Amino acid sequence: MTSRLRPFLLGVGISIGIGRRRGLSSASNVCRFIREYRRYNALARACGLPEAQWSAISPILSDFSAEAGSASGDYFHADLWAARKIFLAQPTRHVDIGSRIDGFVAHLLTFRSVEVIDVRVLTAPVDGLAFLQDDASALVGIGDQSLPSISSLHAIEHFGLGRYGDPLAPDGHLRALRSMQRVLAPGGDLYLAVPSGRPRTHFNAQRIVDPLEVVTTLSELVLVDFGAVASSGALDVDADPGEVSRRDYACSLFHFRRPVE
Repeated sequence: MTSRLRPFLLGVGISIGIGRRRGLSSASNVCRFIREYRRYNALARACGLPEAQWSAISPILSDFSAEAGSASGDYFHADLWAARKIFLAQPTRHVDIGSRIDGFVAHLLTFRSVEVIDVRVLTAPVDGLAFLQDDASALVGIGDQSLPSISSLHAIEHFGLGRYGDPLAPDGHLRALRSMQRVLAPGGDLYLAVPSGRPRTHFNAQRIVDPLEVVTTLSELVLVDFGAVASSGALDVDADPGEVSRRDYACSLFHFRRPVE
């Protein structure tokens, strides 16, 4: 292998993934890359600007016809769905349990303060974020019916599996649901996103939860809204929990509220 060819082949391998089944199916993009590399340098010379050095190339061959970004899938739809609801509700206090700090919680921090509870530690300070390290399957330090707004997106499916250093508990997801129900105030809202469908446990990654089990466990609350993100990545805003429970996989979106007595 010549010294001039080595960086190109290495870069192409990184771009397309050496060993992947698609192999060199992007050969036309390789040719395009070489043509555009030569054309770029011709334009650079004409402008009196430095040329791109062959030894420093970093071929990216999959973005020539890529879309502007991803607007589908579990996290995209769940984060947007819940953030919009919380923005409209404008609760006096909002507590999140276990959702992604660099995803959903960051969305909320653009327009409000957030209290986050997680069994893991968070060392980086973030403006507007108050953090409490605690086991959310019990929420011992929070009083009954005291929180006006709670969210937990893509979290309870992990509770009790030990993945994040938490104690093993086969019913960890149910304990968490009961704890959230206990602390939700009258008139308060609970937003959940949970992998759902035919129930099973992929130890120690996650559970797939029957959405009907979620509804039954939160029997003191009223289901205000239910949606589901299909395995295709599309959002169904008017899904039926019973139908979703028969699927192999979906991401269920629940909006519960505690009635005002």
